[in-house]
Amino acid sequence: MQVSCCESSVSETLFHVWEEEMPPLVGAELVQTPVQLYRYLLRCCRQLPSTTMQQHYRHAIRQGYNSHSDEDDPERIQMIIQRAITDADWILDKYTKKR
Repeated sequence: MQVSCCESSVSETLFHVWEEEMPPLVGAELVQTPVQLYRYLLRCCRQLPSTTMQQHYRHAIRQGYNSHSDEDDPERIQMIIQRAITDADWILDKYTKKR
């Protein structure tokens, strides 16, 4: 069976999208609770290149944690966790590629 150039391109694109969505640190898939997420995001901050960036994102993480502390819907909590991990991956990817 021959694979056309379009099919090959699509599979390569899907592989790169999957590759780019990999979590920034080992253990992202184990994050289940808000406290685990908080600690995971603080560990991600340590990978940022400058102390100023680390302080900025630590502050943002703390504010986000405090603003969502009253959330009690399990589905919403899981959605917030997944989005935060994706955002952390994007931020780390953004700053580590510049180095």
